[in-house]
Amino acid sequence: MAAQPVLRTLSFWAFVAFLFAYVGILSTAMFVFQFGFGELPCPLCILQRMGMMLSSMGALYVVARALRGPLSLRDLTLGLGLAILGAVAGASISIRQILLHITPGDPGYGTAVLGLHLYTWALVTFVVVVVFAGVVAVFAEELLPVAPSHPVLRTVAWVVIWAFIATIAINMVVVFAEAGFNWLLPDDPTRYELFG
Repeated sequence: MAAQPVLRTLSFWAFVAFLFAYVGILSTAMFVFQFGFGELPCPLCILQRMGMMLSSMGALYVVARALRGPLSLRDLTLGLGLAILGAVAGASISIRQILLHITPGDPGYGTAVLGLHLYTWALVTFVVVVVFAGVVAVFAEELLPVAPSHPVLRTVAWVVIWAFIATIAINMVVVFAEAGFNWLLPDDPTRYELFG
């Protein structure tokens, strides 16, 4: 029983790490690949980013709710459900894009990282989210997240939350700049439609 508070605190930080990981992934996709390498995301890439954001909303809910007071099993399952729904939606889009480029000789879309394209890595992250949510759901009572009481640690968690919110806001602006007032993006975008 003495290990239970430690597990619950570790569970809280696992959800914070979940959020932080997607802040890093989304920021890298945007600032390094999109702005640095000039690789505009295709419509499927944008949908995968949305899947990551939706999935992260589950972690965001759990972390924010735990910071405001004791978390209930209902709160945890709601957060896990959002994470799974976002991951399944994102994974289906990733699989669709992988299948579009599966034929021999197809170079794929965008730069490969460690031999895999970003949409393949996106699928890996979605699978990790589903496994994470499944494990937490199985051991929900033992892993019910508890926020730390130390003000510095709580501030760290809030910084991650606000970094995630800023990441979503910046992505919204960038997608609007890319799509402009068009309902559809070209399959291989070459410019920001808002400025074109």
